[in-house]
Amino acid sequence: MESTQPVTRRTSCPLDCPDLCSLDVSLANGRIVEIAGSPEHPITQGYICRKVRHYADHVYSDLRLTTPGRRVGPKGEGAFEPISWDEALTEVVVQMRAAIDRHGAEAILPYCYGGSNGKITQDANDARLFRRLGASRLARTVCAAPTGRAFDGLYGKMPGVAFPDYVHAQLIVVWGANPNASGIHLVPFIRRAQKAGSKLVVVDPRNTPLAKQADLHLPIRPGTDVVVALSVIRWLFDTKAADEVFLSKHATGATELRKRASQWTFERSAELAQISPGLLEQFARMYAEANPAVIRCGWGLERNRNGGSAATAVMALPAVAGKFGVRGGGFTMSNSAAWQLGSDAAINEPEPATRIVNMNQLGRTLLEECNPPVSVLFVYNSNPLATSPSQRRIRQGLCRTDLFTIVFDQVMTDTARYADIVLPATTFLEHTDYRVGYGTGYLSKVAPVMDAIGESRPNYEVFAELCDRMGLHRPDDPVAPEAIFQQLIGPNHDRGWSPEELEESGWLPPPTGTNPIQFRDVLPITVDQKVHLVPESLDREAPGGLFHYQPDPAQHTDALVLISPATGSTVSSTLGQLNGRQVPLELHPQDAAVRGIAEGDTVRVFN
Repeated sequence: MESTQPVTRRTSCPLDCPDLCSLDVSLANGRIVEIAGSPEHPITQGYICRKVRHYADHVYSDLRLTTPGRRVGPKGEGAFEPISWDEALTEVVVQMRAAIDRHGAEAILPYCYGGSNGKITQDANDARLFRRLGASRLARTVCAAPTGRAFDGLYGKMPGVAFPDYVHAQLIVVWGANPNASGIHLVPFIRRAQKAGSKLVVVDPRNTPLAKQADLHLPIRPGTDVVVALSVIRWLFDTKAADEVFLSKHATGATELRKRASQWTFERSAELAQISPGLLEQFARMYAEANPAVIRCGWGLERNRNGGSAATAVMALPAVAGKFGVRGGGFTMSNSAAWQLGSDAAINEPEPATRIVNMNQLGRTLLEECNPPVSVLFVYNSNPLATSPSQRRIRQGLCRTDLFTIVFDQVMTDTARYADIVLPATTFLEHTDYRVGYGTGYLSKVAPVMDAIGESRPNYEVFAELCDRMGLHRPDDPVAPEAIFQQLIGPNHDRGWSPEELEESGWLPPPTGTNPIQFRDVLPITVDQKVHLVPESLDREAPGGLFHYQPDPAQHTDALVLISPATGSTVSSTLGQLNGRQVPLELHPQDAAVRGIAEGDTVRVFN
């Protein structure tokens, strides 16, 4: 791919963000000189975040893994000797076979979370390998599990209001999201709507950039979103503002939802949320009177013990208030399901009934006695030591002398320092992938724009080779990214587009249309195409039942709630190695003052 003349190549950004921006990457002598947004994309329109504008710093980072390595010295010191790919994969195969011989295949645990990966580099050749091995399965619960279950239970992941249609809304509610840090292309549409007279409500404990520009900001205590939403639902029913006609035609469970919301007065909910009851009533009236009204439901409200019920209650609001059926009315959660692209067709192997390990309990799984014990841990597309709970336990578990750990990553992560074998992975600028934007809804090709750095390889190549080395490859397995994608869409698909069109343009709008109107152009993807306001499966799963509020169990009266929000400089822990300074703890000035804490003080934080 090298050229002595500057060239610009088109690709897309798959990092964990709703937008899936189209990029123009300029290179000179094979090196990146500029990363810019493509002005041709109808949504992202040439603007990209600073994380991706400076992504070359990550590609050429001093901590970039460029060759396979074998640990030398104690675990945790991050010292590795370079070895060949053949040596590394041979060692991996030897260790996996030894684990199977000693304890069975469930002693192998793949640990991954592909938030920044597409359909080819997550749950494709990798899943095929581990399914055929009969390895332990991983419950990916670190993010989007409660909101995803709520969304699926209520609407079957029905496509939501498209970003451009926000300009038609009279009221926009941004709940548990901070588009200025993640999903920046929603912000211009909100600003355009405000200029046209739309009102903006932000429900967020933090004073985010949009909260500062809002007509109403509800700075609720984290974990109380569910009672805030239920208080609005109660008020809608009690004041006859609920749309009984819509509910009787398009919903189930309305009577039960009303019953469960009946106890949540504005006064009771406001006391728990630590805001004025008047703010809740003001919000309820604004929402009832505005038409169209749209709610942008984010993922921030799920990160507490009431998260699943909170997301369910928030997404029930437009059904109760009858906000559907008009352009700019309804809600937006995730739009990735618009394409209905599952992974099983590409994996070419059914999921086995092996044990399931909750990724949030990795430390407990590694340390406590379980049968069989995890003796091979294969970490990729993830950095659990930095992103999963119980960091001390995870570190202790990674130090086990009888645990063999493989980390397949782009840089020397926190977790990689404890590995026995490290494998260098390509970045999205160096391999092929296909991804659906879960905010914009567009399907895009992630095309390689440069040669791989050092000896780094895409994971679909490495997992295919491991499958072959373990004697698990079959002649009909799709291996190359284009073949995997063809298998995903099906050989006889009739979707109104062709793979050739995607290759030519780089992106395609969702098959439901670029601007679908909920309950006119798209209906719930539930068995009866109705909204299930109190889904039985969620009701059984939720502690105490759906919409049951669980109070904060903090034993200390002066305890604070920790929030881990999206930032403008990292994507979870990705790009974190570029931040050379110590990350500060941010406190509300009032919380700091009562504790005698000043700017620059050293503090101890614990749970």
